[in-house]
Amino acid sequence: MLTLTENASMIVKEITSQTGAEGAGLRIAADPVMEDSFSVSPSEHPEPGDQVVEQAGATVFLEDQAAQALSDKVLDAGVDEAGNLQFALGQQA
Repeated sequence: MLTLTENASMIVKEITSQTGAEGAGLRIAADPVMEDSFSVSPSEHPEPGDQVVEQAGATVFLEDQAAQALSDKVLDAGVDEAGNLQFALGQQA
């Protein structure tokens, strides 16, 4: 199952708190056009069939194909020098 770093958890909580919806999360879905790519967007609730990952107060909704592809991955996040949010995937140890 996908895990989140401490940084990713903090950033996901910050993003989803801006929706104002209780139980909101960050939704990750496989990109149907670009293989091995994912779309990431805040969502007020999971879509039917989504896997829900909760860690350190952060909630991530994984579309089925994304859940399969990311089952052994770690999600990290940070902000670059220009203030842009970046997500990265790594292999679980």
